[in-house]
Amino acid sequence: MDLRLLIEEIASQAEEFLAGTSDRAKARAGIAELLAADYSGLDPASRKNATEGVMAILEDEDFFGVQFASGAFDDESEGEDEA
Repeated sequence: MDLRLLIEEIASQAEEFLAGTSDRAKARAGIAELLAADYSGLDPASRKNATEGVMAILEDEDFFGVQFASGAFDDESEGEDEA
């Protein structure tokens, strides 16, 4: 089984089985559950890789509503003049 195709297929169906989910942890658990139920022949490492791959696609597509960028606003106040 081509894991890349599986990842793309699951990501394309995410709106259906993750409807209304904006929490990343719940989404990750839902993806893992789907893989365990529908693709039980995958070994644990492949299931983990598939889950991570689907999450990466969902993040790139802004599925969760807000781009996840750690430290995105860290330097926001730099360059401001103090009076």
